[in-house]
Amino acid sequence: MKQDKKLVVAISSRALFDLDESHAIFEKKGKEAFCQYQVEHEDKVLAPGVAFSLVKKLLALNRVLPAPMVEVILLSRNSADTGLRVFNSIRHHELDISRAAFTSGQSPFNYIAAFGAHLFLSANAEDVAKALDAGYAAATIIASSKSANESEQLRIAFDGDAVLFSDESERIYRSDGLKAFTENEITEARNPLSGGPFKAFLDALHQIQTLFGPDQSPIRTALVTARAAPAHERVVRTLRAWNIRIDEALFLGGMDKGPFLRAFGADIFFDDQKGHCESACLHVATGHVPHGIANR
Repeated sequence: MKQDKKLVVAISSRALFDLDESHAIFEKKGKEAFCQYQVEHEDKVLAPGVAFSLVKKLLALNRVLPAPMVEVILLSRNSADTGLRVFNSIRHHELDISRAAFTSGQSPFNYIAAFGAHLFLSANAEDVAKALDAGYAAATIIASSKSANESEQLRIAFDGDAVLFSDESERIYRSDGLKAFTENEITEARNPLSGGPFKAFLDALHQIQTLFGPDQSPIRTALVTARAAPAHERVVRTLRAWNIRIDEALFLGGMDKGPFLRAFGADIFFDDQKGHCESACLHVATGHVPHGIANR
C-alpha cells in the first residue's frame, strides 16, 4: 500500500453506536415514529456501540503513521435528517469521521465501491450478505459480553477457510468428511489456496505493518483456525505465496476458539460459521461472515 492509498473501513451507524432503543421504536411503530424520535433526541449523545472501540483504534493509527492512511466512512440507512444525531455523537466522541452516505432506508452497500472501502461492518445481515455477494469483505457485528481490549495496539483475528481463504477445502470437508479433507490438504500442500473475501483487507493491514519493525507495529494479526497438522502446511505456504505477514497462527484442531481469542486480546474476530461466532462473542467482539458453503 502506497502512503497515498488509504485503508478504508465503512461502518453502519448501528455498529458504531448503541441505537437499540431507537431501532426498537422503528421495529414496533414504524419509520415515521423512528424519525420523530431521532429528531427529538438529536442533541442526546449516543453511547458507544459494538465496533466503537475498534473504530477508535483504527483512527488512532493515523497518529503514529508517517501520513494519515486510515479512513472510516459512515454508511447509514438513516436519512440525512435523522442522521444528524449520529454526526452530533461522532463530534462529541471526537471521532475523525467526515464522509458518510445516508440512504433513507435503502441498503447502502452500493457505496462501498465508490468509497473504495476494504471492509464493511454492519448490524444488518442483509446488507452484509449483499456486500459479500458483490465481492467485498463484510461482516455482521456481534457484541461481546466482555469488555474491550484496553491495549493501544489494534489486534484483529481471522478464521481461515471461507474468510481469508476460499471455501474450496471446506467444501471437501462438508461433502466427504475429515479424512478426505486432510488427504486433500496433504496432496495440495504446495498449491496455494485461493483468496477469500478478507484477503484484500488483511493485505491492506499488512501494508501498514511493513512501515514498522515486527516489535513496533501498532497492528497485530492472528489466524485462528479449526485446522490442525498436517492441514496447517497449506495455510502457511499460502500466506507465504501471498507475501502477507500474519503475526500469530493458532491451529486448534476443533477446540473452542473463544479462550484463545481472549488470550490474544482480539479487538474483533471474523468467522464464517455462526456456531464459532456465538462462542467467540462470549470473549471478544465478533463479525459473522455469511460466506461459503457453511452458509448455504
